[in-house]
Amino acid sequence: MSKLTDYAIVLLAHLARSGRTLAAQELAARSGVPLPTVSKLCKELSKAGLVISHRGRHGGYGLARPADHISVAEIVEALEGPIALTDCTSPAKVACGIEATCPAKASFDPVTRAIQGALAGLPLSAIAPFRAPAEDPPAPAPVTLGVHAS
Repeated sequence: MSKLTDYAIVLLAHLARSGRTLAAQELAARSGVPLPTVSKLCKELSKAGLVISHRGRHGGYGLARPADHISVAEIVEALEGPIALTDCTSPAKVACGIEATCPAKASFDPVTRAIQGALAGLPLSAIAPFRAPAEDPPAPAPVTLGVHAS
């Protein structure tokens, strides 16, 4: 997974936690991802149907669907293409030059399917669960100094 895909997951997690539209500048400030990278990734995620771009004074980016309905596999595939452990297990089936004598090719297929399944079953909401603000802790009991209990 590339650093850009990692950043995309971070940005989507911030959008999921906010529950509202965030400007690119605000996403950059919250996430620590540089603004040009935020803009580039949001355009790619918008093309993939994962975020919606809102124009205007209060514009920005928001999730296209609830975080429960966006899988990590969708995010990875939006930026990396189909998930495959090796070239020979990708849907494009790129020949690698040693395919005819490779004893491991058949072993990679179930591993690739397991990774795809795990990422498809992992919703964005599991990465960025909404956390309600913690309630104020109860006030500590008063402490009296210099008094001995009898």
